Amino acid sequence: MNSIISWVGGKKALRELIYRRLPKQYERYIEVFGGGGWVLFGKNPDCDMEVYNDFNSNLANLFFCIKHRPFAFLLELGFLPLNSRDEFIVLRKFLNKEEFTGDYLNEELNLAQRNLEEPEFEEIKTIMVENAEFMDIKRAAAFFKLIRYSYGSGCTSFGCQPFDVRKTFHLIWEAYRRLANTLIENKDFEALIRQYDRPNAFFYCDPPYYLAEGHYEVEFCKEDHIRLRDTLAKIEGKFLVSYNDCDYIRELYKNEKFNIEPVTRLNNLAQRYDGGCEFSELLIANYNTKERMRDMPVQLSIFNVNDFFNTEQLKN
Repeated sequence: MNSIISWVGGKKALRELIYRRLPKQYERYIEVFGGGGWVLFGKNPDCDMEVYNDFNSNLANLFFCIKHRPFAFLLELGFLPLNSRDEFIVLRKFLNKEEFTGDYLNEELNLAQRNLEEPEFEEIKTIMVENAEFMDIKRAAAFFKLIRYSYGSGCTSFGCQPFDVRKTFHLIWEAYRRLANTLIENKDFEALIRQYDRPNAFFYCDPPYYLAEGHYEVEFCKEDHIRLRDTLAKIEGKFLVSYNDCDYIRELYKNEKFNIEPVTRLNNLAQRYDGGCEFSELLIANYNTKERMRDMPVQLSIFNVNDFFNTEQLKN
């Protein structure tokens, strides 16, 4: 299935190449930079554990609410489903407000405890916590609408296109079923990798691309690229990283323990003015990415005998 959202760096155009290069065997799948979750949603849930992670708290909260409270999320989306520039501005202001954070809730609880007797405090505490949880739903719904209403899903400018959010309800329900056995995390990549690393773990990493970090909402600096490389070099499990093809990344991962494979995909951003334009990427792994392709059926052609020999070379 497809993701319910478009997101910067989404892997819709690359994920078939990724699936063919997954390890043959693994028991836990961890998507470290989840984003829109295009790879996760499109793959078969074929292992004991799946983890979606993103350091962007709005993304993590969105998928968490869809997984755990789909009815409340759909109800919130269906409330005044307008699509106008005014609503777009209101949604952005709502997401930027500070009063819906955990710090705000803690301050309110402290004030209530100091000024109320114990029975009254326990009653109001239950109501306040429930309201805070509901605010997570409101935040998730606002974020989802903001993505859908914005130009290029960038959340910065109004898309100036009519869109009824209720048309996405069936997609959200599909996402709820797909995420039923998926853990949702909101952690720094290094802490996440250390937490879930096992010999039977497989990490798919799609970090912000080098020199394109400004397009991502969460800051990712040059030191983070190095920190990711160093973290992956020490793991017990397997990993696959997708990156833009550039000299810096090739140099960063030139260690003999890493396999670097250049691939190309359609450049979605350029299709409007340059149909068929492709974008060069790198797939970097600490295992043999051809192991799954060896077992895939190959259609022999009577017109091209080289197909047979290429298959034999792949097996060797």
